[in-house]
Amino acid sequence: MIHIVFNQVEVELMQEVTALDPSLQGSVIQIRDDFAVGPLAALDTAEGWQERLNWWQTLSEGSPYQMEAGGDFDDRKTVAAIKAQLTADPEEVVWIWMGQNQHDVTGYYWLVPQLKEFQGRIMVLYLNNLPFINEKGQIFYPSWLWEIRPSEFLKARKLARPVTLSEFEIDPDEWNKLVQENAVVRILEGGKKIAGRDVSFYDEEILKNITGEWQKATRVLSNTLNRMKIKTGDLFIMWRLKELIQAGKVSAEGAVDKDWKSFDVRLAGRNEPQEVPEAEL
Repeated sequence: MIHIVFNQVEVELMQEVTALDPSLQGSVIQIRDDFAVGPLAALDTAEGWQERLNWWQTLSEGSPYQMEAGGDFDDRKTVAAIKAQLTADPEEVVWIWMGQNQHDVTGYYWLVPQLKEFQGRIMVLYLNNLPFINEKGQIFYPSWLWEIRPSEFLKARKLARPVTLSEFEIDPDEWNKLVQENAVVRILEGGKKIAGRDVSFYDEEILKNITGEWQKATRVLSNTLNRMKIKTGDLFIMWRLKELIQAGKVSAEGAVDKDWKSFDVRLAGRNEPQEVPEAEL
């Protein structure tokens, strides 16, 4: 059995889950890319894939996740390894675990068309609008798998079902629509419906957490990530913060281009000159 998840924190989570139920024993594999943001055009070509990696590299500059030129991950190789394992072992099956969020759903849309030849052996568990019990014994509706206690997955496993032949026909069309639209931001509107949004979609959320007083950029990042309802990753939020600085909507003090901890921000319009990035000095 191969379990597929879409977030790093969920790899360890699923390992805990499989330890609780021997019938779920198997490897846990992560699809690492976040297809809810960034360019999607021509990802079936080397040039298109490289363009996406270059985009991620730009966002990673100065971050704790600094990528080398050309990128340091390739989900295509991950999928190729999964397909090779399915081919080598006719009894092997895949379980795709999805939370109710755009990150997991767009990852699913990218992944599923590549597994069509194994129809009947690809299972999906989409925890969409399902109630769970939290640590306080309260009912809640999680958006992400990592919000769920490992023991609660033992009930959820009963919902696993094969990806249908119809889904293998229709879901690739949904992915192709996203590729053609090629929006920079994608959100989940309900069910498995993904809608494109402008690159500035999260800017308002960032600006809500910036005041007229200087504060660390990392504090703005943390507050934004914790308070926003429709979540995205820290790389994208910090990139947009830097874009707001470039646009003159946010003032910066310190070395913006060095690392995330090296500059402070506040709302623009306080009559102080904006600091010049260290690279330009």
